[in-house]
Amino acid sequence: MLALTACTGKIGGAVLQAILQHALIPPQKLVVCTSSTPTDARWNSLRALGITIRQSNYEDPDSMLVAFTGCTKLFLVSTPRIELDFHNAQVGRERHHMNAIQAARRAGVEHIYYTSLAFGSESLASVMLAHLRTEAFLKRLTDVKITIIREGLYNESWPLYLGYYNLNNDVRTEIVTAGDGLISWTAIADLGLATALVIADPSTTYTGRTLYLSGSRAQSLRDIATIISKIKKGDIHVKTVSRDEYVEFYTTMGRDRGSVEWWSTTYVALEENECNISDTTLQDLLLSKGVKQKPIEETIKEMLGA
Repeated sequence: MLALTACTGKIGGAVLQAILQHALIPPQKLVVCTSSTPTDARWNSLRALGITIRQSNYEDPDSMLVAFTGCTKLFLVSTPRIELDFHNAQVGRERHHMNAIQAARRAGVEHIYYTSLAFGSESLASVMLAHLRTEAFLKRLTDVKITIIREGLYNESWPLYLGYYNLNNDVRTEIVTAGDGLISWTAIADLGLATALVIADPSTTYTGRTLYLSGSRAQSLRDIATIISKIKKGDIHVKTVSRDEYVEFYTTMGRDRGSVEWWSTTYVALEENECNISDTTLQDLLLSKGVKQKPIEETIKEMLGA
């Protein structure tokens, strides 16, 4: 049995969809863990397939113990509670991850697949800190098998990197960022399929490994601005400023200071080329199912309604 977390989220939902679409694991062997009410009507279609729905909450280890009981594998998606990391927290989101990992061990789970991010192993980005702490904890364990999946930066997340770009009515011609660098953008659906194939693999190929699942072509934020310019038939360019200037610029526009400060360190990592990943694992996995990677140009066009 496989327990899956965050199935209503982006990567969790994509993984579940890929498992079902490609018949990688029988529905009767899937347990979807949710913080919402398991009897909610939203789960009716999955229940009709034979999927088990169980209540599970990162803040409630006992609920996770019950949810994971009888499962041999756990697909653990990182908690979305990013505010736990703000203000240089000594203990951030990894607290939720530790709760889930400890509950899985108590429940007798044999293999944990953890979704990390495709930044460097000594990353300068605050967004990566909780992931690295979780990875380090997992690597110290001897009673469970682990696979760490560093998921590529989503195609669909370019607005966040490009100065919180507003898809509906952004009229800026100058986008302020705190840095730039090449990013191996990767579509969420592609990540979902590749990740599902890793989880469903019956061999020991991925046991004990840290995998990078990233697109094979890297593009900078300036490249993204150029693509948007062509779509919107206007000149959009990137202006790089210091981190302090970036924080002041976006907080005066009404954004939460703690969030902006936390996010601003991402650009330091981009400048250090952390997100320019040279790894064919994703490409190889997709090709095994006859699927080609989705280019970010296509994603941008769809998101802008072009």
